[in-house]
Amino acid sequence: MTELFARLYLDENLPIVLAPMIQARGFFVTTAHAEGLLGAVDPDHLQYAASHGYCLVTHNRQHFIRLHNDRINAGQRHADIIIAFVRDVHVLADRLVKRLNTLTADEFVNQLLFL
Repeated sequence: MTELFARLYLDENLPIVLAPMIQARGFFVTTAHAEGLLGAVDPDHLQYAASHGYCLVTHNRQHFIRLHNDRINAGQRHADIIIAFVRDVHVLADRLVKRLNTLTADEFVNQLLFL
């Protein structure tokens, strides 16, 4: 069965309070903290998210743009990377929810998105 909405994985660069803000709006969100991945290196965060079909959300633009390009060039899939430029947690939650409502889960594949 295909899911309608993408599921999010928030890396440790994002405020932990963001997860319950998005969950309260009915979306699935997990975090590096909840998954026991605090201190993991960025490729491990992306691999974990990709292996579970989670869209990874981060503030870490530099590393994840490179990791995205490396995966695409190697023919590996991931369920999108969203790079958040917004620091205000309320604005970020609103923008993430809007994005989740705009695309289906199937459309969150191998893209690099910016908020």
